Amino acid sequence: MDRSVRSTIWQQIRPGALAAVQGLAVALLSLSTNVALFALSVVSLALIPALGIGFALFPAVTVLVRLSLTAQRRLSRWAGVPIASPYPPVPAGARLGTWQRFRWVVSDPATWRDLAWLIPGTITGGVCLAAFVLPAYGLEGVLFVPLVLYLTIGWYGYGVFWPMDNFAKAWLAAPQGWLLLAGGLAVAHWLVWLHFRFAGFFLAPTRAQELALRVRHLAATRADTVDTQAAELRRIERDLHDGAQARLVALRMSIGLAEKLMADDPARAARLLSEAQETSGHALADLRNLVRGIYPPVLAERGLPGAVEALALTAPLPVDVDVRLPGGSPPAAVESASYFAVAEALTNIAKHSGAARAWIQVFHHDGVLTIVVGDDGRGGATPDAGTGLAGVRRRLAAFDGTMTVQSPPGGPTVVTMELPCVLSSPRTSPSSGTG
Repeated sequence: MDRSVRSTIWQQIRPGALAAVQGLAVALLSLSTNVALFALSVVSLALIPALGIGFALFPAVTVLVRLSLTAQRRLSRWAGVPIASPYPPVPAGARLGTWQRFRWVVSDPATWRDLAWLIPGTITGGVCLAAFVLPAYGLEGVLFVPLVLYLTIGWYGYGVFWPMDNFAKAWLAAPQGWLLLAGGLAVAHWLVWLHFRFAGFFLAPTRAQELALRVRHLAATRADTVDTQAAELRRIERDLHDGAQARLVALRMSIGLAEKLMADDPARAARLLSEAQETSGHALADLRNLVRGIYPPVLAERGLPGAVEALALTAPLPVDVDVRLPGGSPPAAVESASYFAVAEALTNIAKHSGAARAWIQVFHHDGVLTIVVGDDGRGGATPDAGTGLAGVRRRLAAFDGTMTVQSPPGGPTVVTMELPCVLSSPRTSPSSGTG
C-alpha cells in the first residue's frame, strides 16, 4: 500500500483510536478510585462525632479526592472539553492547624461538588469503557481470531452469531469485526465527550468561583506584568549602556581627538574620522536591534498580517498562513504581543515537534483576536514543560489574553491564543498565503 494512502487512512482513524485509549484511561481511573474515595469520605465524616479523628482524616481524604479528580480534569483536555480547576489556593504563608484546615476544606463548595460527582462519575466512567471495548472487540474479528479459535478448539462465540457452531459463521466474524471496529471508532469520541460534558456540571468552577479565580488571576498577572516590564527596562538600559552608549562615547572621543589633530597630523585625523564613521554605523545597528526587540519594524510597516507572513517565510518548514482582519488592525501593543507569541510558537515547532508542516490562522470575532498555530508533529507539548509556551502565556496575560494547548501524543498540536481587543481603521488589506 502506498505510503500516502496509509497516511490518509491513519489520519482518518487516529481520532477514534485516541478516543478509545482515552476512554480506557477514563474508565480505569474512575472505576479504580471513585468508589473507594467516596467510601473513605463517608467514613471520615462519620468518625467526626464518634471519635473526632475525622477532623484530621477528612481533609487528608479530600486531598486524595482532589488529586484523582485533577487527573480526570487533565484527561478532559484530550476530549476537547477542558474543565478548569475550581480549588482556591491555600492562603500564602498560612500554617493551618487541624481545625483550621478542616474548616477551610468544609467551607469550600468544590469539596462537596467533588464528592457528589464520585458515584455518577463511576457510572459514566464505566460507560466510557465501551469506547475501548467496542473497537477492541471489532479488531478481534478483523484479525480472524474467532476463525482461528474455531479451527483449533471447534467452538467460539462472537458477534451476531453466538455461538459459532460452523465454519461459515466463524468466517463471517471478519465482516462483523469491521462493522464493530468502524462503529466503535465512530462513537468512542462521543462517549468520552459526553462523559466530560456531564462531569463539567460537577467539577467545573461555579460562577462565583470563576469570579474569585478571575480576581486572583488578574492580581497574579498584574504582578507578572510589573516584573516583566521592570526586567525589560533593565535589559534596555543594559543594552544601551553596553552597546549604543559605549559606541557613542567612543565616537565622541574619536571626533574630539581628530579635531585636535586636524592641523598637526591631518592623516591621523582622517583615520580617526574614518573609525568614527564605522563606529557610528555600529551604534546605529545596535539601536536598530534594540528597537526591533521592543517593536519590530515589520509591524509598523506591514501590520500584523504582513508580519505573520514574514515569520512564516523565515520558518525552517512550510507554514500555511491565513490572516483575516477585515475590520482593521489591533492596537499596537496587542499586535506586538501577538507577533512575539507567534514567533515563539514557530520556534517551538521547529525545535521540538518534528513536524513536516505548520499553519497559522488569525481572525477577529466578537471583540476577540484569535491566533491559532498548529503543526502535524509528534505532539505531547505542554506549557508546563518549558519556558517557551509559559512565556507566551505570561505575555498574553498582560492583555487579559488566554492560551490553550491541545497536543495529544502523536499530534497534531494546536495552540490557540485569544486576546480581547477592538480593531482600529484598516492599515493593510486582508491577506492569506503560504510560506
